[in-house]
Amino acid sequence: MLIQIPDVLTAEQVAGARRILDAAEWVDGRVTAGHQSAQAKDNVQVPESHPAAREAGEMIVRALQQQPLFISAALPLHVFPPLFNRYSGGQSFGNHVDNSIRTVPGTAHRIRTDLSATLFLSAPGDYDGGELMAAGSMVLYPSTSLHHVRPVTRGARVSSFFWLQSMVRDDGDRTLLFDLDAAIRAINQSGTNQPAAVQLTGVYHNLLRKWAEL
Repeated sequence: MLIQIPDVLTAEQVAGARRILDAAEWVDGRVTAGHQSAQAKDNVQVPESHPAAREAGEMIVRALQQQPLFISAALPLHVFPPLFNRYSGGQSFGNHVDNSIRTVPGTAHRIRTDLSATLFLSAPGDYDGGELMAAGSMVLYPSTSLHHVRPVTRGARVSSFFWLQSMVRDDGDRTLLFDLDAAIRAINQSGTNQPAAVQLTGVYHNLLRKWAEL
């Protein structure tokens, strides 16, 4: 399941993140790529341990915790500390699949990458090429999917990217739970057929108990 999540960050939060990141050091983006990905990757990143990455990343994680659509779609168990990249001057990232396991920097803790996320910090009018989404919006997709970033031929595309380990490993199971949750919310918002909402809620939680890995 690929899903777009609008307005994860407010315009003020996007501006604040950009101020922090624009003043930071940027390095070759291949520092976080696996062997195969490094051959296709051409961008720059803020180092993982840089204070700017930690500050902006913590703001993003706090915002995600307040985002119901993200919680419903991802069912997050662990969120990898957000990283930040920039594409400009024709830079791109060819077809690749994200690494299956990531070690959290500075720790021995590893997470399984069930989901990948890109949170856009540049407005579509700021650049040509790449994928166009509103600043502050995010795309969430299975880490097993083949994906790429087209060359950015004008301006710069700045974004945050990170991975998640979900409570539910299988994408098909997560999609079913997401659809059930959406149906329950729609019934509750309509104020009708509450017995159906109660029944679906029971089905949802029984499936989550079955599939969740904690």
